[in-house]
Amino acid sequence: MSKLLLYLKTDAFRKNLIAALVVILILFLGIYFGLKAYTKHGVAIEVPQVKGMQIDQAIQALENADLEYFVDSIYQMDMKPGLVIEQDPEPKSHVKTGRTIYLTIITQTPPDVAFPSIVDKTLIEATAILRNQSLKVGDTVYVSDIARDVVLDVKFAGQPLQAGRMVPKGSKVTLVLGNGRGSSEVELPNLIGLSLDEARFALTGVGLNLGSISYNGAVVDSLSAKVVSQLPDTTAGFVGIGSTVDLTLSN
Repeated sequence: MSKLLLYLKTDAFRKNLIAALVVILILFLGIYFGLKAYTKHGVAIEVPQVKGMQIDQAIQALENADLEYFVDSIYQMDMKPGLVIEQDPEPKSHVKTGRTIYLTIITQTPPDVAFPSIVDKTLIEATAILRNQSLKVGDTVYVSDIARDVVLDVKFAGQPLQAGRMVPKGSKVTLVLGNGRGSSEVELPNLIGLSLDEARFALTGVGLNLGSISYNGAVVDSLSAKVVSQLPDTTAGFVGIGSTVDLTLSN
C-alpha cells in the first residue's frame, strides 16, 4: 500500500494521468463533432410544396432540395393521373437533409371491382348499387317484358356480364330493362303513305292483320292508292299481336 502511495506521488504517474485525460478528451471531442456532422445537427431545410403538382415535377423539386421520396398511389375517378394529392411532412415543415417525403398520387390504372348482383332490381335500385361500387350506367335497352324498368340482363363491352366478375372501377355498363308491355304486344307501325300491298306487308311483318279497307272519294286505280288514315292510329303505341288495323285509301 505504501508503494502505491509513493507511485502516485511520482512524476511518471502524473504524466501518464495527464496523457490519459488528453486521450479521453480527444476521443470525446471527436465523437461529439463526428456525430454532429453525421446527423447535421442544427441544419434543417424547408419542405417544398409539391401537393398539386404532377409527380415528375414533384420529384424534381424534392431532388433539388436534397430530399428523398416514397410514392404511393390510389385511384379516383375524374382526377388527372399522376397528380400529387398528399404529402408528408406537410409543406414548409423543417426537416434534415435527406429526409424521406411520402407522396400519394392518382394512379392511371383503375383497380378491379367485383360486379354486384343487380338482375331483377329496379332501375333506381340498380343505379344506386352501381354508384356505390364506383360503376356507371352507360346505356339502357328496353325489351318486351311485363316487368317495367326491371333489370333483365347486363352487358359490358357488348358481352353479357355476370355478378362477381371483376371489372375496372369506373366502367360503364348497359342495362337491359323490361318495357312493361310483355311479349304479346308490338308497336303499331305507321302506314300512312303506303300502298295497300306495302301496308299489308308491314302489318304481317309485325304479327298484325289487315282489317277493313275503305276508299276516300272516287278511286280510279286501286293499285296506286295510298293509305291516308288507319285505325287504330300510331298514337295507340302498342297493340296485341294478331290485332286488326283498318285502312282508308285514296288517290
